[in-house]
Amino acid sequence: MLKLPFLLTLFSLSVLSAEEPFGRQVSETGVRHSFLLAGATTALISEEGEVLWKTPGKARDGFVLENNNVLVTIGNVAKEFAEGTQDVVWSYQLHKDNQELGSAVRLANGNTLVVERGENPRLLEIDPKGEPVVEVPLQPETERIHMQTRMARKLPNGNYLVPHLLAFAVKEYTAEGKVVRTIRTDLEEWGGREAKTWPFTAIHLENGNTLVNLTNGNRTAEFDSEGKLVWSLSNKEVGGRFADPCGGQRLPNGNTVICSYGQKNGEMPRVFEVDRAGKVVWEFFHPSVGGAHEIHVLTTNGEALGKPLK
Repeated sequence: MLKLPFLLTLFSLSVLSAEEPFGRQVSETGVRHSFLLAGATTALISEEGEVLWKTPGKARDGFVLENNNVLVTIGNVAKEFAEGTQDVVWSYQLHKDNQELGSAVRLANGNTLVVERGENPRLLEIDPKGEPVVEVPLQPETERIHMQTRMARKLPNGNYLVPHLLAFAVKEYTAEGKVVRTIRTDLEEWGGREAKTWPFTAIHLENGNTLVNLTNGNRTAEFDSEGKLVWSLSNKEVGGRFADPCGGQRLPNGNTVICSYGQKNGEMPRVFEVDRAGKVVWEFFHPSVGGAHEIHVLTTNGEALGKPLK
C-alpha cells in the first residue's frame, strides 16, 4: 500500500507544479488516475494530468515502491530514484556478457528481479548491495536477442512467470530453470502463429489466472491455471485502440489498463482502460508522447490502489 505521505505529496505537487499539463484523461464516468508512465517518456502524472516527476531516457519497466522511490529500467541499467529526485540510491548494470536488460521488480524479500537478454538469457535476483543471489537460465527458443523475453514476474509459490515472444509462450520456471507450465498464445481460433500474438505481459492474478497482453497481434487475454483461454479482447471490441499493446495492469475493480506502445495517431489514446465487457471507461491522450511501454496506476479518484497486479 502506498503511504499517506506520498498521497499528500502527490496532490500538493499537482497544485504547485509549474509543468504544463501532460496530456489529458478522458472518462464519461469521471475516472481519474495518477500513474507512473514508463517508455519514451518516463514520468509520474497526477490525476490532474500534471508532471510530478520525470527522468530522461526510455524506460522498459517501472514501479513506484512502498518507500515512494521510483524503480525503472532505462537503457541497460535498473535504477531506484529517491522520491521526487534524480538521486540514484540503488542500481544494477547489465552484465557484459549480455545485450539487453528488461524487467525490474522489487520483491517482497528486498531483492530486485531483473531479466537479461543475450547469449546467456536469464533471470536474476539482485540483493540490496547490487549482487546477484539467484540466477535462473531461460529458454526463449530464439536467437533474436531483442525478442527473447519481456515482462517477467515472480509468483507467490517462488517460481517465475516469463513471456517469450517468438516462442508464443508464457513459461513458468522453477528457481533451477525447469519449465513446469506453459501457456500457449498461438491459438488456432486467433489464426495461429500468422496472427503474431506474441506475449508481452504475464500478470499473475489473485484467482490464479494469468493476464497477457499480446503485442503485434493486438489482443489482451486471460488464461486459467491450466492455460485455457477464459477471456480476451481484440480491436474489434475496442474500436481499434490496440496498437502493439505492451504493459498493462489489472485494477482492483477488475478492469484492465493497457499501454498501446505502437500508437502513432494523436487522436487515439496512448493508454486505455476497459471493463470485462470490453467497454472503454478511461483513456489517456497525448499528441506527441509515443512509446507507452509500461504503466503503474497509483490512485483512482484520490484512493490508493495498493499492491499492483502488473
